Amino acid sequence: QVQLVESGGGLVQPGGSLRLSCAASGFAFSTYSMMWVRQPPGEGYEWVSGINSSGEKTRYAESVRGRFTISRDNANNILYLQMNNLKSDDTALYFCAKPPGPTYEESDKVYSSRGQGTQVTVSS
Repeated sequence: QVQLVESGGGLVQPGGSLRLSCAASGFAFSTYSMMWVRQPPGEGYEWVSGINSSGEKTRYAESVRGRFTISRDNANNILYLQMNNLKSDDTALYFCAKPPGPTYEESDKVYSSRGQGTQVTVSS
């Protein structure tokens, strides 16, 4: 059974930083690309970033490029999202998500499972 559990969200002032974590279990984490998606209040889901299975290749949405960094620890089955210089527009529920199969790449914005999410609120 696939489980994805996010943590690390919170309230932060504009310009601040947060690091999100996602503990994965129930599948061969190290063989899958992974991604972060978010849902701003009252809006639909937005793909944020993707990483390939080894961690060597990453992709970012234009809105977060240069501020967010995705990474992974395959030894411990953890996905990370380091978020710097946060803006009010980054306020959202953040989810880590897994694609349907191990052949999907970091640029494929398709997922079959996601966690419950962690709330990030950027406000002064």
